[in-house]
Amino acid sequence: MSAPGVLMARRTVSGGDKAGGGSSIMPQLVLAFLCAGYGVGAAFGWGSRGLALIMGDFGLSAAALVAAGSCFVYARARESRFRPAWLLFALSSAMAAGGNAVWGWYEVVLDREVPSPSVADLFFLCFAPPAIVGLLVLAKRPVTRAGWVCLALDAWLIGGSLLTLSWSLALAHTARVQGESVAPAALSLAYPLLDIVLVSMVLALHFRRSAANRSAINTAIAALALTVLCDALFTSPLLRENYRSGQLLDAGWFAGSLLLAYAPWGARRTQEAARPPRGPRHPSRPVAGSLAALTPYLAAAVCTLGILYNVIEGRRVDRVVVLTGCTVVLALVVRQGIMLLDNIALTHELAQKENHFRSLVQGSSDVIMIAAPTGVLRYVSPAATGVYGRDADELIGSELASLIHPEDLGRVVHEVRRFLAAPPADEPTTRIECRFKSGTGDWLNVESTVNRHQGGLIFNSRDVTERVRLQAQLQHNAEHDPLTDLPNRALFTERVRQALTGRRAGDSGTAVLFIDLDGFKGVNDRLGHQAGDELLIQAARRLQDSVRAGDTAARLGGDEFSALIVGDGSRDRSAREYQVQEIADRLRLTLSQPYRIDGNDVRVAASIGVAFAEPAISPTDLMRNADLAMYRAKAAGKDRVELYAPQMQAEVVRRTELAARLRSALHEGEFALLHQPVVSLATGRIASVAAQARWRSAQGILFTPAEFLRVAEDSDRTAELGRWMLEEAVEQAADRGRAGHRVPVSVRISARRLLDESLPLGSVEALLTRHGLASGALVIELADSDPRISFDELEQRLVALRRLGVHIALDGFGSGYAAINALRRLPVDVLKLDRGLVEGVVESARLHKITAGLLRIACDLGMQSVADGVDLPEQVLALRAMGCTHGQGMAFSGPLDEYRLRRALVREEFPVPGGVALPVLTGGAFPAHNGSNNETRVPPT
Repeated sequence: MSAPGVLMARRTVSGGDKAGGGSSIMPQLVLAFLCAGYGVGAAFGWGSRGLALIMGDFGLSAAALVAAGSCFVYARARESRFRPAWLLFALSSAMAAGGNAVWGWYEVVLDREVPSPSVADLFFLCFAPPAIVGLLVLAKRPVTRAGWVCLALDAWLIGGSLLTLSWSLALAHTARVQGESVAPAALSLAYPLLDIVLVSMVLALHFRRSAANRSAINTAIAALALTVLCDALFTSPLLRENYRSGQLLDAGWFAGSLLLAYAPWGARRTQEAARPPRGPRHPSRPVAGSLAALTPYLAAAVCTLGILYNVIEGRRVDRVVVLTGCTVVLALVVRQGIMLLDNIALTHELAQKENHFRSLVQGSSDVIMIAAPTGVLRYVSPAATGVYGRDADELIGSELASLIHPEDLGRVVHEVRRFLAAPPADEPTTRIECRFKSGTGDWLNVESTVNRHQGGLIFNSRDVTERVRLQAQLQHNAEHDPLTDLPNRALFTERVRQALTGRRAGDSGTAVLFIDLDGFKGVNDRLGHQAGDELLIQAARRLQDSVRAGDTAARLGGDEFSALIVGDGSRDRSAREYQVQEIADRLRLTLSQPYRIDGNDVRVAASIGVAFAEPAISPTDLMRNADLAMYRAKAAGKDRVELYAPQMQAEVVRRTELAARLRSALHEGEFALLHQPVVSLATGRIASVAAQARWRSAQGILFTPAEFLRVAEDSDRTAELGRWMLEEAVEQAADRGRAGHRVPVSVRISARRLLDESLPLGSVEALLTRHGLASGALVIELADSDPRISFDELEQRLVALRRLGVHIALDGFGSGYAAINALRRLPVDVLKLDRGLVEGVVESARLHKITAGLLRIACDLGMQSVADGVDLPEQVLALRAMGCTHGQGMAFSGPLDEYRLRRALVREEFPVPGGVALPVLTGGAFPAHNGSNNETRVPPT
């Protein structure tokens, strides 16, 4: 390779990377400029004979000295296995520098001819051996002994052939001419022989150079090749006699030295700065491989040409030619024998690897297929029989497209085209999953890893049908309710989103129904959870059968279901609302039909909320609206359908804000306790007081129990409010007792709260003891008669409270279906008539008779009776005539603060309408109930 070729190669590499091009091109430009300048000067004789001698001698010495210093510094600065080579190149260049310096000493300083032989010849002869050894270090090291032998034989084949040819052409003549003097003859032969050896190593190394730091090695080889070329020209008989220092031949030596100085630094920097992106590794260049294989034969041909030249010229064949020719032929025979043995070993190894590969392919459970660029299968492994149920020979030659499911074919073709268009370095493989036709005609799910193969494709395929089925089952389980197999909340939300954003986006006819089964918890409590699960399964089946094919029925959790009714594109909103409401009513009636479970008919009702889609509404908001409508249906009496209205959301916001303020009201001291007198209908005396809580919020609003208890949905907060109310009522009653007003106080507590662990029996006893409240001064009013409450536990709790001197009143008597059962089972002291009976006792003859009957029951059982909500004098007269003993209401007094209550207790009695006392039952102290929700204004404190 010439020096310009090396520079062009470096420039091409550096130009590939713009970032590093600026820094790597400058040394090359400087090198080219120096070589060109020296060549121009030498071509024109430098202008004078003296300058020509200086540049031809000391100029070459300086260039060689620069090369020696560059290689030496690089070898000392870099640790690598090539370090000895660069040190040897430095020594070789130093020898060249010394020879040129001695040559210049004679011609420039002493101004006389250089003697032959001289010290300069010694330096020049020492130039080749270090370079030869350095090239051996740079050579790619063989891995076997045979490789080392072949490397030596190749070097001798090249060197021997060149020696034969050169001896035939010129060296024999030179030896005869210089035959009179041994020293000149030996010197004349030494130069070309060393150059022949160096050329042999350069040629051998060109085909066996190491892959590491290839750019620097190529540059160094080019530098030495240029130097050897100039040496060959110098030693030729035509130029030797006419050579003078400073001529154009010196420019070749000068360029060779500078190129060797540049090799370790500039070439390495160019390689790092302009490294091209990694791409696919192409096979070795066929030209280089062919030349390497033909090297021994070319060498033998050159040797034969040398012998033929002597025969044609009619010369006697020289002994040197015969000897070198025989050794070249012998080396060629030995090398061929080594290569033959090596080929036999490689053939055996290849056969073993082929058998190993065939065993792996045939024994693999994956199907390996090779497809031509046309899509025709060229090879199919035997595993196809077990995977596809088809013989491999049957598949070979068939079109791959004919075996893929038509629905998957387009996707597969698109993926293959994309894969083939991608750079192999960026995407060496791809993965394709499709359905493949089996021998039985079924479609198998097949996953294939695809690789490129000589323009075609290799498919490594495996059957993943079971995995796909498992994934589908897992996906189904993740999106469906495990009990009813209906879509769950996640899938239902996704279906709602699709209905709102798909082609029917903006269709106001799309509606969401939220359905809650009323009374389902009672089924679980009475019949067990297994019966409850069976009821849910039957309800889900009814719901699924009732919706249309394009609609979605889902179970959201517990006893809550939902349905998505997709709009039909109708613009008549009122007609669509009527249609959906009909669907909802039909669902309500269907779900309310009796369920046959374990031979029993079980009934539940259904509360349904309906919300219609609006423009730009989100799935979350639409489902929330349906949920609000469903809760409104439950609050309005259950077993009904309610349509969503915007005020429902405003009510929720208000209730949420009120509940948030309620959570901090107790800690902020915003609750006050009022008491409403319970008056004897016979005498007008105050028999007891009923404690009632009032909440004066920070905004100055006074809330009654009916208002703030509706938002107190937090059970912990409700329990905290009940504990505060009980403790405050006991404490104030004890204070009044110490002041001489020993009037019992009644506190309303629900039966569920009474059984709650947050109100243990020991806490009531400790409360009474701590405040010193007298026995019989506390009355507990049972606020409800929930049939789900265990009467056994409630009875035990009430009996324990009565042992503490606490009286029990049954509140709301006459309003609940469980009231008679509670009266039969529970230890009750007082019956408290429901406000609904008292309000209509005067106007309704039916209510008059019912109330009279209930009062007779209380009289027969020896219990006191209290009428709640006695607000009119006519009610007082009617109740007293029926035998009611006590009344509570605005006919006597509203709820009073502590100051006004004590004033009323000092007065002791209220005027009774009618003025004439009628015979009524009398008894001891008994509890009273929260009366009217109207209250007197609480005076500021």
